[in-house]
Amino acid sequence: MTTAERTDTEREAGPGARTAAPTAPTALAVPAARAGGCPFDPAPEIERARREKPVTRATLWDGSSCWLVTRHEDVRAVLGDPRFSADATRPGFPFLAAGGRELVTSKPTFIRQDDPEHARLRRMLTGDFMIKKVESMRPEVQRIADDLLDRMTDGRDSADLVSAFALPLPSLVICLLLGVPYEDHAFFQERSRILLNLRSAPEDVRTSQQELQQYLSGLAESKRHTPDDGIVSRLVARGELDASDIASMGRLLLVAGHETTANMTALSTLTLLRNPDQLARLREDPSLIKGAVEELLRYLTIVHNGLPRVATEDVTVGGVTVSAGEGVLCTLNSANRDEAVFPGGDALDVGRDARRHVAFGFGVHQCLGQPLARVELQIALETLLRRLPRLRLTVPFEEVPFRHDMGIYGVHALPVAW
Repeated sequence: MTTAERTDTEREAGPGARTAAPTAPTALAVPAARAGGCPFDPAPEIERARREKPVTRATLWDGSSCWLVTRHEDVRAVLGDPRFSADATRPGFPFLAAGGRELVTSKPTFIRQDDPEHARLRRMLTGDFMIKKVESMRPEVQRIADDLLDRMTDGRDSADLVSAFALPLPSLVICLLLGVPYEDHAFFQERSRILLNLRSAPEDVRTSQQELQQYLSGLAESKRHTPDDGIVSRLVARGELDASDIASMGRLLLVAGHETTANMTALSTLTLLRNPDQLARLREDPSLIKGAVEELLRYLTIVHNGLPRVATEDVTVGGVTVSAGEGVLCTLNSANRDEAVFPGGDALDVGRDARRHVAFGFGVHQCLGQPLARVELQIALETLLRRLPRLRLTVPFEEVPFRHDMGIYGVHALPVAW
């Protein structure tokens, strides 16, 4: 909820007004849409569960059930415990949609595998996303950001920030890292949208995944004859994986590498526009940008429907026994609003120390690309605020199309002027 919205609510209630007593949580249906409240906040029923029954039962789209874990302490406990498996082929693993089940079971990537196979495959990519390597890319990312804003502002005073800036910036960067031709971006962006849409039919997910797989397998084969400095080419040169396995790793990096940062960039910009006091602080003191990015990651948490796991043996979480074979969803956005860890966590505070957030997950499966995401977000926001001091929405806030239908949250478009 924005600062203005909270103030209006308090004004209407009046000083000393009593709020209604909390109601007992009802059976939760997941995924739960943020549409039930402020679009920046977790779904109201998820928030209520964290306050009243932080480990609770939930019903999935297909009528099956799982445990919902909502507190920061419990989320970290589950994600850091090897007795909770990330293997989507295990019985009881919770899926958020029929298309999602198709996505993670037909050709699993290493994020849906457990150690030691998960660790073996992840190690092949670790060097490409180390902090020192990513920091060396700052000049190139800055150049891309400036070029995009040059084009966006050339001869006009308004645009859709998503299509003109937020989406192409990480797309260009991940294509550069992978060795994927950026001229094919429309192809992989369209298929990414299908893969991440919670309403996609399984057959559409299957087709899109196969098309991406074929494209990247062909790219891997081509690198055998025309190698370059990209990740795909280096994986080919290692000789440990066939083209299909390289394509699976490339697909994960390609989709996750542009969708997440693109949506965080646009949603962060909108959030700052809706919190002008926080926006003013950043403009007055750009040194706050790095910390502000962590706070925005905490506050918005675009992986909003939860990270899935399945128990491999009986485990006690938050005083509740999760039996072997039962699925668990860890709601990162709720954990990141936990007052026990982030006092006043429902408000955006760009000066907050938000480093304990779990927006990138936690444990051995914590997001591999987080150093790159941080650099991209820091540069994108600093460049926008510096170069477009009069940036503003051109539609009413209520008309902004939020991605309630997608596995990665954000906005489908963000019409702005400057």
